[in-house]
Amino acid sequence: MNKKYHVVSMFSGCGGMDLGLLGGFEFLGNKHAKHPFKIIWANDLNRFACDTYRWNMKHNILEGSVWDHYDSLPNSCDLVIGGFPCQDISINGKRAGVSGERSGLYRAMVGAVEKLQPKMFVAENVRGLLYKYNKGSLKRVLRDFTALGYHVTYQLYHAADYGVPQRRERVFIVGVRGNIVDFVPPTPLLNKTNWITSSEAIKDLEKAAQDESRSHIWSLAQKSSDQGGRVLDPHKTSHTIRAECHGNNQFHYKLPRRISMREAARFQSFPDHFLFKARLRETERMIGNAVPPVLAWHIAKSIRATLQKYDEIRPSQLAVIRT
Repeated sequence: MNKKYHVVSMFSGCGGMDLGLLGGFEFLGNKHAKHPFKIIWANDLNRFACDTYRWNMKHNILEGSVWDHYDSLPNSCDLVIGGFPCQDISINGKRAGVSGERSGLYRAMVGAVEKLQPKMFVAENVRGLLYKYNKGSLKRVLRDFTALGYHVTYQLYHAADYGVPQRRERVFIVGVRGNIVDFVPPTPLLNKTNWITSSEAIKDLEKAAQDESRSHIWSLAQKSSDQGGRVLDPHKTSHTIRAECHGNNQFHYKLPRRISMREAARFQSFPDHFLFKARLRETERMIGNAVPPVLAWHIAKSIRATLQKYDEIRPSQLAVIRT
């Protein structure tokens, strides 16, 4: 019962998915218990994300290209996780798919799974992966992972259904080695009628003075098109927090300013003790790129259940998987 599953974390960012996987944090008064996972290897390209990860996660992360650190991967692990870059997949991107320079990095994750032979892997990406123009990319990703001997499934999750105060949809691709244990996705807790509203998420910050030490700072940019002109509705959950917002984060529902980075972190379900080690622009980027920890926590519950079932398989059945 005290076993900890060893995890390799790729494209870790500032640690949103990793924090959710580990658990042991509180968000909006709800406690999220610890999960039996231990991260044994982590990597990201962005210096500020790595600084933030080290500060909050309290363990090391390798900074730089995944290919530069590829030889340092461990010999084995139980789980590989990662949100491979979405720039070539996103509807707002170049739409080059997984043939693009950035999103093509999914191949590093495929290689890690092939080398480490984990019991499971979890890959996260934007909803655009399911769009018609990415049909070939999705098929290729699924084919490449399946060819390694994994039963691969995918599902679109709406973060607001799991207690994240934000309209954010993301695809999670899950692979289980062999074909004798099924991954059962977590059941949604909420629906559109009772999603957490913007005011419920950030009302207590209305009178708080700017504080750079906790990222309660905001852009002074004037209104612009698209997201740059959006205003929060206090009775609805937040719009999607974007990474490449260039100072165009949505406006506060009550105050004459854009939302602060602490408020954006709330909408992403980061606990208030999670600090971002960067100035405004880089903090915007890492928050917008992150997997909401609360969503990751619920998915981690299902991962844990799947791994525990996997461990109950008889040795003779495992021998079949290994061959």
